[in-house]
Amino acid sequence: MSVSHSTFTSVLFSGLISAIAVLGASSAAQAYSGEQYVVCNLNPNGDNFLALRQCGSSNCRMLRKLGPGTFIYTMNPTAERGWREVIVQRSIQDHSYKGPSGWVYSKYICEVR
Repeated sequence: MSVSHSTFTSVLFSGLISAIAVLGASSAAQAYSGEQYVVCNLNPNGDNFLALRQCGSSNCRMLRKLGPGTFIYTMNPTAERGWREVIVQRSIQDHSYKGPSGWVYSKYICEVR
């Protein structure tokens, strides 16, 4: 059986396009653009702040104190050992991703819907 060069090229090109589409779809599925959260569930009779830390551990250096109602973006879709990497927002409308970044304990953040 003989296959013409143009038929072979057409089939090869079609397969290549399909492979690129599959790879592109899997990459897009793995992209994470962040979700907006707000500091919540703090004890007003306690410290009443959430520590923004240098890494995901209470042993890491505290970078700043986040009060109730502080808006943040998460950097990863899930917590790592209870910690979320975040970027602090100036307000709910701040979408610049230029605020301070660090780690917070996920028990004290609530998703903004």
